[in-house]
Amino acid sequence: MTDAPDLPARIALAWGVAERPERAPKRELSIERIVDAAIEIADAEGLAAVSMAKVAQSLGFTTMSLYRYVTSKDDLLLLMQEAVLDVEYPPPHDPADWRAELREWAQFTTAVFLSHPWFLDIPITGAPLTPNNLRGADAGLRALRSTPLDEEESMSVILLLSGYARNAARLESDLARAVGEGGGGATVEGSPFAVALRGLVDEVRFPYLRPLVVSGAYGAEGQIDDTAWGLERILDGLEVYVDARLAGAPGAGRDFRPAPGGTAADGAVAGAAGAEGDVEDAPARDTGAVPVEVAVHVRDPKVKKATLKRRDAERRLREAQKKVRELEKALREAQRAERDTARAAVEKARG
Repeated sequence: MTDAPDLPARIALAWGVAERPERAPKRELSIERIVDAAIEIADAEGLAAVSMAKVAQSLGFTTMSLYRYVTSKDDLLLLMQEAVLDVEYPPPHDPADWRAELREWAQFTTAVFLSHPWFLDIPITGAPLTPNNLRGADAGLRALRSTPLDEEESMSVILLLSGYARNAARLESDLARAVGEGGGGATVEGSPFAVALRGLVDEVRFPYLRPLVVSGAYGAEGQIDDTAWGLERILDGLEVYVDARLAGAPGAGRDFRPAPGGTAADGAVAGAAGAEGDVEDAPARDTGAVPVEVAVHVRDPKVKKATLKRRDAERRLREAQKKVRELEKALREAQRAERDTARAAVEKARG
C-alpha cells in the first residue's frame, strides 16, 4: 500500500490507492474481473454461494491466484458492494425541492438494493468509508441543502430514509423469493391459507385483525402502494420538523440554556414556540417520561390480575379451538374412509 498507509487493505482497494500485483504476461486476471464474477454468482445463486474457490473456478484460475488481488472474502464482499453502488443518482432540482429530491433518492436507493438483493445480506459493520457508498450519502445530503437542518440532523435524515429503503427492499425481495421458490403467494387472499386463516383468527383474540381477515384486506393487494405510502408519511413528518426549524424551534435532542429566572425546560418550550409564540401557548415538550396510562398498566396489581385472567381465558380458548380442529380432522378422515370403503364395495360388486 503506497498512497494511504493508514487504511485497511479492503478500504484502500475500494479507493484505488492500494498496491496492485504485477500481472504476468498474457494473464488477464484483475480485481475488476474477480468482483464481476463474484457478483454474477451472487445474482444467480445468492450471497451464500460466493466463495473464493467458486469465483476462481468460474474464471479458470486457482484459488490462491485470487489472493494476490483480494486478500480475503470480506474484502471481496466490500468490493462487490462498491461495484453495485457505482451508479448515478438523480440530478438535483432547480429550484431546490428537498421533499421531491429526498423521495427520488429513497426510491432510487431502494431500486439499487432490489437490483442485487444479496446486497442486503452483507452485515453493516460501521459508517460508510468507501467512495461509492459516500457518494450515495452525499447525494442524499445534497437534497437537504435548502433546509435549515444542521449537519447532525441531516445525517439523521439520511440514516432514517436509507433504513426505510433497506427494509422496503428486503421485504419485497423476500416476498419475490418466496413466490419464485413456490413457498408463498403474492397475497394471502386467494392462497390455500386464506380459508384456514379466517377460521383461526377469531374475534376474541384478534378483535381488530379479524375484520381485515374476513374482508380479505389482510395480506391482499390493495390500492395502496405500502412502500410509497410509508415513504410519504416519513416525508410528512420531516416536513413538520423542517417547518418548525424554519420558525426558530430548536433542534431535536439539543440542550439549551434556560432563560433568565427560568428552568432549562422553560427555555426549551420557549424555543419550540418560535419567536412570535408565547410560552403559555406553546405545546408541552415531550420529556420522555412514561405516560400515566402505561405506568398504571405496568404497576397496578388489579390490572396485573385482570391481565392474568385474560391470558388464562385465551389459553383455554386456544385449547378448545385445538380440540375443535382435531375433531374436524377426525371427521374428514372418517368421511374419507367412508368414501374409500364405498368405492371398494362398488368395485368389488362390479368385478
